[in-house]
Amino acid sequence: MNKSDLVDAVANDSDMSKASAARAVDSVLANVGDALGSGDSVSLVGFGTFSVRHRAAREGRNPQTGASMHIAASKVPGFKAGKGLKDKVKNS
Repeated sequence: MNKSDLVDAVANDSDMSKASAARAVDSVLANVGDALGSGDSVSLVGFGTFSVRHRAAREGRNPQTGASMHIAASKVPGFKAGKGLKDKVKNS
């Protein structure tokens, strides 16, 4: 399922126009991104939790040359599935 398919599904399930559903989906995604950008987490009960995870600095290797290189610490988005989502996937 891609974003267009999701918009279609939201429009069908909620009896809204595709344009309204697209604005709703865009708003949800933008607000999740904004919350993660400010360091907060977003918890959707039964679905899961989006959070910011910290990766420590580490040494890596250039795959072409084999030379070691320093990889800086970074923040990455993370997702932990909730019980409801896990059960739905497990039972399908």
